[in-house]
Amino acid sequence: MAKKRLIIEMGMGIDQHGQDPTIASARAVRNAIANNALPGVWEVAGLSHPNEMIVEVQIGVPYPEQVRENEVLAVLPFGQKTIKVEFGGMIVKGRAIPELNDKNDDMIIANAAVTVWIDQ
Repeated sequence: MAKKRLIIEMGMGIDQHGQDPTIASARAVRNAIANNALPGVWEVAGLSHPNEMIVEVQIGVPYPEQVRENEVLAVLPFGQKTIKVEFGGMIVKGRAIPELNDKNDDMIIANAAVTVWIDQ
């Protein structure tokens, strides 16, 4: 069988308070998949269940070594999931608020690309 791309969705996520690259990454994935429907999975590709999709996530985020990959992948409801996390995104200076347990003024921004593949 040959693996073929069906769709690529991009998203952005931010952790304004808490400085957690996992939260920013999960929000980026959620943003990428928030407004799509994939009827082509059944109507064109002929899959019988969405778990047959191959879903690859690529994340660009500051502090990639701190990303808890399983938490990011948990955002995806279906598919055979993999993730690649690399350095990217941005750090933007905001304002630390002690009541929100900020460690510093940093806001962490992550970018995500979610690619859905099918085997045909």
